[in-house]
Amino acid sequence: MNVFNITFKVPIQNMSFFRKLFGSSNSASDDEKENEFLKSSSDTNISIDEQFIFNFKKNGGKFLYCENQEELKEQFENILEENDWFESEVLCYDTKLFKLLNENRLEYQKVKHPKFLFANCENLIAEEGSVLFSSNQIKQHKPNELPANIIVFATTSQILGAKSDGLSAIKKKYVSDYPTNITTIKYFEKAKEEDFTQYGSSAKNLYLLLLEDF
Repeated sequence: MNVFNITFKVPIQNMSFFRKLFGSSNSASDDEKENEFLKSSSDTNISIDEQFIFNFKKNGGKFLYCENQEELKEQFENILEENDWFESEVLCYDTKLFKLLNENRLEYQKVKHPKFLFANCENLIAEEGSVLFSSNQIKQHKPNELPANIIVFATTSQILGAKSDGLSAIKKKYVSDYPTNITTIKYFEKAKEEDFTQYGSSAKNLYLLLLEDF
């Protein structure tokens, strides 16, 4: 599955943004469409949504926009098919996601060799294109202890500007039972040999299923 070949139904208010991301011309190649988006998104006046997608993709993340629950299920199944993950073990701690796992006969109880992590997140951070997790999604696992493959389910309203905004949102959300192990994952592909910015980090093959909730 090539994420840049997927056709989405996009709400009118978001149409221009997602056209920048996926392109509307059949004559342009996927690489040309992506490069055009990245070039246009280098403007300092872009929205937080655009900034997140720009930085997220620059970090190697795979982005799949879903307008509704049916598209979410379809894209989730596409990922499973692409990677041959049907009927495999999955690391998942969110009970709200169990239904989707059950529908695809994925084992998530007492797993020993999970193919991927399936999780929600606290927020998506635009300034660095990262995903903010806490113990509510990954328990006490460090990033390098998580599976190499991750599928994240998030909504458009979870996109925030800076990491400090994400930490403030967590404080407001959890008046009591404040979560621990708050961490971000921002590298989604192996670093090139000459790239030292990822030293000590754990790169993940990460898919983001982003559901429209506005």
